[in-house]
Amino acid sequence: MKKLLTNSFLTLFIICYVTTVYSSDTNSTADHSKFEILQESLATGPAVTKACLTCHTEAAKQVHTTIHWQWQFTHPETNQLLGKKNVINSFCGSIVSNYAHCTSCHVGYGWEDDSFDFTKEENVDCLVCHDTTGTYEKFPNDAGHPAYEDKSYNGILFKAPDLNYVAQNVGKTSRKTCGACHFYGGGGDGVKHGDLDSSLTEPDKDLDVHMDIDGLNFNCATCHTTDNHDVKGSRYNLVAKDTHGIDIPGRDDNSRATCESCHGMRPHIRTINNKINDHTDRIACQTCHIPAYARGEVMTKTSWDWSKSSINSPMGEFEWDEELTPEYAWYSGNIQFTLLDEKIDPTKPVKINHFSGSYTDPNARIWPFKVMHGRQPYDTKNNTLVTTHVFGKDTAAYLQSFDWNNAIKTAMDSIGAEYSGEYGFIDNTLMYWPLSHMIAPKEDALGCDDCHSKAGRLESLTDFYMPGRDSNVWLDKIGWLMVLATLVGVLLHGLGRIIFNRKRSK
Repeated sequence: MKKLLTNSFLTLFIICYVTTVYSSDTNSTADHSKFEILQESLATGPAVTKACLTCHTEAAKQVHTTIHWQWQFTHPETNQLLGKKNVINSFCGSIVSNYAHCTSCHVGYGWEDDSFDFTKEENVDCLVCHDTTGTYEKFPNDAGHPAYEDKSYNGILFKAPDLNYVAQNVGKTSRKTCGACHFYGGGGDGVKHGDLDSSLTEPDKDLDVHMDIDGLNFNCATCHTTDNHDVKGSRYNLVAKDTHGIDIPGRDDNSRATCESCHGMRPHIRTINNKINDHTDRIACQTCHIPAYARGEVMTKTSWDWSKSSINSPMGEFEWDEELTPEYAWYSGNIQFTLLDEKIDPTKPVKINHFSGSYTDPNARIWPFKVMHGRQPYDTKNNTLVTTHVFGKDTAAYLQSFDWNNAIKTAMDSIGAEYSGEYGFIDNTLMYWPLSHMIAPKEDALGCDDCHSKAGRLESLTDFYMPGRDSNVWLDKIGWLMVLATLVGVLLHGLGRIIFNRKRSK
């Protein structure tokens, strides 16, 4: 009991602390509108960054070391070189030859091709994360720059922001600034993740109990804490089970973005048998507390068929859906991606990413996932995935002469990857997106019957015995015999009491 109370008070302290630190809009010691350098004419994004660096001298150097800047990450266990710069996905393939479009979500300016200077400090975009005006927006295919004059893209007008005004009103990150990229990844609102979309900008309690604007009102940085611009928590190295439990000041590791870092490994109020807490060693918190994803009235993309592409429909065909039940899998870590140089079997579903985990693995837990299905091109001679050139600075002109073979060759040549010149389409690619957002209140969390029943949520996980779902002839017989023996024992005991009571009454 003492340990439980200590954990509860510590959890309450952490929640109060991070809510105060990360939610306050009035605790800054600087009024940027009074800085003389920000009164000077600032015509471009890099000009703003140069002005920022006169005070924040180390900020760009810090950003340069992060995955947000490099789009590159070496997995500490598999040693795979991952990150958006290297992986293939089942949406737009990869960033190569699509730089100007994809890098509109980069925290920098000017990444148009592989000659981009990653060491140049003024290339860092300070405003995309620290804008508080809501007027700063990157242009969709201009390599990370905003519109410096009013112009349209696909019929949508992008207004040129007043860079001086934005720079004079910078502040802490928010759900809106983080969401500007993370809500719209893959080319639209809610496309990729399934649990990240614009509905989380101002969610209510039913959508996310932590981000509820009338409740805890957490920002992204409340959980994804930051040191030297390095944001904790990454889907490339997702912590399956945080055995550290409740976090403490001074510890610097990737677990600070986990549920356990606030709630510990025994998060529920203790009951008679404490059975709910017994589940936490094998079931991720998200499994019970995300009963459905894409439930904020924004649909997510579930399938992308590139084989249906044409000059009139270069992006192929999509399927969208909402209020979706997650798919479940054992996850213990070691996320790996199928890269361009790996052989595939196109006669079977090809996993764009995969991971380790099973019932027999003590480090594994059951996790919820969005599974994205794709039909995408591959090299039929080499049996390898390919990337393709779909966008460019002048997208409209490019699409007039769209040709798959040329699109693939252009992309593969640009990175020096082998391509035989022969392509086809894989019938089904699978990409797993672990779910961690849209946490429902406890009243809407899964109940026992959702899993412990025939055709329950975990019916596809058949490598272990689950009461209520599975049956065993001998186990059932023994169980019924025990029930019968108990019933007989109760009847005999009752009969004995009746007989002895009658004898006493005589």
